Amino acid sequence: MSTATVSPKGPSTLRGARLPKWAPYGIAVGSIAVAIGIGLAAGLHSRVQWGLIAAILYVVGTYAIATAVEGKRQAKDRIATSLVWVAFLLAVIPLASLVWSTITRGVKVLDVYFLTHSMGIVADTEPGGGIYHAILGTLEQVGLATVIAAPIGVLTAIYLVEYGQGKLSKAITFFVDVMTGIPSIVAGLFILSLMLIFEMQPFGFAGSLALAILMMPVVVRSTEEMLKLVPNELREASLALGIPKWRTILKVVLPTSIGGITTGIMLSIARIAGETAPVLLLVWGNPLINPNPFEGAQASLPLYIYQQWANSAGSGAAYDRAWAASLTLIAFVMILNLVARGIARWKAPKTGR
Repeated sequence: MSTATVSPKGPSTLRGARLPKWAPYGIAVGSIAVAIGIGLAAGLHSRVQWGLIAAILYVVGTYAIATAVEGKRQAKDRIATSLVWVAFLLAVIPLASLVWSTITRGVKVLDVYFLTHSMGIVADTEPGGGIYHAILGTLEQVGLATVIAAPIGVLTAIYLVEYGQGKLSKAITFFVDVMTGIPSIVAGLFILSLMLIFEMQPFGFAGSLALAILMMPVVVRSTEEMLKLVPNELREASLALGIPKWRTILKVVLPTSIGGITTGIMLSIARIAGETAPVLLLVWGNPLINPNPFEGAQASLPLYIYQQWANSAGSGAAYDRAWAASLTLIAFVMILNLVARGIARWKAPKTGR
């Protein structure tokens, strides 16, 4: 029969001293209070500086208090958690501030009239007008770019994953990586050079071609990763039954990964929806409604925002329209992301028996 040994300092325990659950919140409040005091004493008027001081004090204070109470090992874990939270807040606060500023300034003129009318004969410095022509242009240009880029990107990814094994595959992968990082203005200049060669005037489809160039590498990369996640056992089982490879890809591989592929395409659409430089070079903008993307200049939401800001001449009406158009564009991108998440969940492979 074994007996428990008792330390001279007191009874042994499996759990050491720990900080209470409210300790991180208390340290955060104390850090903010001290940071405000330091900022006021030092004459720092920027809240950003106060926030950075508070973040440093929070990390240092967490480590010091945790070391004194829990020991260095647990303190290292707490400081890692603190750094993660500080980095999260540093990323979220500017984003939240941007969204809040856009909402508060954009709702001033955002109504049904604004969404269903164009600028027409309204000058940029005058009140009134709307963004219907810009919404129509964005939908047509982005839609045509998707029709071009999505099939090419998906088929390219299928070739790289299912067939590509040689120098051609390596070359395609290299150029896809290069295209992923090219600035949008380069794609616009490429299409512009073709327009100058063939003596063509600005039109909406030219912008769609530039946007398709920017969209294709994103589609290829996202689709490629989704296809790689399909278990090889599914392919082998289909091939073992004598089914041709092309039919295996069409009936087994693509249905299994269709949710992720669709999500990648939707996110790539959201990526090109806010591009301004190619549209500025190739489409030029149009205050009137032009439903034909193959003839004449067109408007788009990013270009409309830029033009309202550039041609405002200090007009409050133009600034309000620019903020309202920005809010509409953010809502458009948010809807695309929500649709992508919904499709991914809907098309995700069902688990269970």
